[in-house]
Amino acid sequence: MRTLARRLALPAAALSAALALTACQSGTSDASAPATAPSSAATPSQASGTPESPADPATAPTPTTPSKPTKAASPTKAGAPGGQQAGGKQPGGSTSDGPVRTCTAADTKVVASKVSRPINHLVLTVTNVGGRPCNALNAPFVGFEDSQAPIRILEDSKPQAVVTLAPGESGYASVILTGEPGPDTHGRTVRKISVYLTSDSGKTVTAPSGTFADDGAAVSYWQRTLEDALVH
Repeated sequence: MRTLARRLALPAAALSAALALTACQSGTSDASAPATAPSSAATPSQASGTPESPADPATAPTPTTPSKPTKAASPTKAGAPGGQQAGGKQPGGSTSDGPVRTCTAADTKVVASKVSRPINHLVLTVTNVGGRPCNALNAPFVGFEDSQAPIRILEDSKPQAVVTLAPGESGYASVILTGEPGPDTHGRTVRKISVYLTSDSGKTVTAPSGTFADDGAAVSYWQRTLEDALVH
């Protein structure tokens, strides 16, 4: 009996030892296991090892404002032919401001003067005393105090261009006092001369002392210069 009990006791002790060894191995395995779950996957910036940082506003490029297109310079007004600027004289008796009015008795002064050459000539000088340019058109209508009609006009004295007078400028016409001598020329001394710039606008001027005229008298067209007037 004693021997049987000893034989049963040995396997029981061996079983207990085996269970204890198993328990120790299980505890060791649990202790070596990670205490926490593995961390989540690294972000791309962490994976590269270079931390991302926001751009510095001070160093960020400043957007440029488009410049406004430069306004084209206004073209200046075209110069008039002959170097005259805008508002100056132009061919045909006009300016860049429009047609020029005809000179009248209201805006001119007319003077009759003697000349030494050619003989038997007077010169009529018309001056623009107004504030705007005017045209001394054609030839003046000239009559003496006792004339029944104006004296004739020298058609071959017609200028190539209209005589336009700026304020203060003058034009000229020559008067031939006598024609061919003869018994029927009706010569007489003249004291007053009527000068019409248009058919309905004229004035009477004083004739130079000793002016003698006859039926052969004639007058030229208005000219730009005194020299041109005295050619006729």
